[in-house]
Amino acid sequence: MRLVLDWDGTCTVSDSLVDAIRRFGDPGVFHAGHGSYGESLAAEVRSIRADPAKVSAWAAEHVQVRAGLRELAARYNPVIVSSGLPQLIAPVLAREGLVLDVRSNDADPTPEGWRLRFRDEGPCAVCGDMCKRRSLPEGRPLVYAGDGVSDRCAARAADRVFARSWLAEELERAGIPYEPFATLDDIAAALP
Repeated sequence: MRLVLDWDGTCTVSDSLVDAIRRFGDPGVFHAGHGSYGESLAAEVRSIRADPAKVSAWAAEHVQVRAGLRELAARYNPVIVSSGLPQLIAPVLAREGLVLDVRSNDADPTPEGWRLRFRDEGPCAVCGDMCKRRSLPEGRPLVYAGDGVSDRCAARAADRVFARSWLAEELERAGIPYEPFATLDDIAAALP
């Protein structure tokens, strides 16, 4: 079994990238109405103009992980697949004493705004957007846990899905089976 966890809103209590944009970027970018998820994400990241060390220090101090992350990591060695940034993920994992395979986008910080570098080149052949499906690990059965828009395509590639928030609502509308979760302890309790 391969367990894949989304980072923001799944491993973390709130979306650390959204919180970082509110703190270091321009929250108005959330209402700009971009054409695709990829365009929206690039614009959001571009609004950040802070020093990356300052952003990473903020993440290490303020980003809270969801209950059960350490235990789930110890039992299943999950792969983190995220649309987020290493500047926000790595400091939190280090603080928690976790070393995990993280597959995320990246950013080149500049004073004019951080430039997003997508992990995978070009849009996904399945959904037509800049999604996380191509970052999924090999191996079956594939278990995916997520919560948001960036998880919709990757979750559909999994054999078993744990979902909350927006993703749960989307899967419900589409008639795709999923199991709800509130904490990562819920996922651990449901897995063999």
